[in-house]
Amino acid sequence: MTGTVVTITSGKGGVGKTTAVANIAVALASEGQKVVCIDGDIGLRNLDVIMGLENRIVYDIVDVVEGRCRTRQAMIRDKRLPELFLIPAAQTRDKNAVSPSDMVRLCDELRGEVDWILIDSPAGIERGFRNAVAPADRVLIVTNPEMSAVRDADRVIGLLEAEEKPAPSLIINRLNPSMVRRGDMLSVDDVYDLLRIDVIGIVPEDENVIVASNRGTPLALDGKSKAGQAFRNIARRLNGEQVPFIDLESQSLWDRLARLAGRK
Repeated sequence: MTGTVVTITSGKGGVGKTTAVANIAVALASEGQKVVCIDGDIGLRNLDVIMGLENRIVYDIVDVVEGRCRTRQAMIRDKRLPELFLIPAAQTRDKNAVSPSDMVRLCDELRGEVDWILIDSPAGIERGFRNAVAPADRVLIVTNPEMSAVRDADRVIGLLEAEEKPAPSLIINRLNPSMVRRGDMLSVDDVYDLLRIDVIGIVPEDENVIVASNRGTPLALDGKSKAGQAFRNIARRLNGEQVPFIDLESQSLWDRLARLAGRK
């Protein structure tokens, strides 16, 4: 077994990056693959909350790096999926507690144990970002379809080129088709034209994402959710499957009724 390291990052905070990590990890593990998530956002850990594992933390990534525990001791098994694990971030240390070479060593140790290693990178372009991308075989950039987030994503693409990493792929998160039609939000084509990297996922706006995150139950576990389906499709594409994108442009029943009534 030789695990693949996928770093999920963004230029701007608040675009749904950590939620994407949790949901993609759940989707991969639901297919029987062994997955370890590493929270690389030292000092501001959130991945444990979204996965519902915050009360099970004993050791964290800094404990591993500084030799206070073995890697296996820091790996928290998910409550629902026995093939899914989390190595949490330290909450009381800063990003300088871990170096890029530390992350490479940790991931090299894990590669022989699991199919996938997903790293939740802190937003931005400083030390935490460099730590997270150092061991990456693939990088996924999460952006929202709004100009400031896309501009920051473009900056991250430039940094990855400077680090000589393979070309990243893009997740467009929180797409609202109604806003796109009104011209109040960038379309998928607009975002692609600005960034010119492959799109691996388009996730629709869904208020249930927040509800699921607060409950520690990623939406990829919900077979009825379009956002959950979008994350499951991203996992399938990571595995090399050719999966069509969900049709998000079809009008909702309310839109059609409103137009028939002359209100639009």
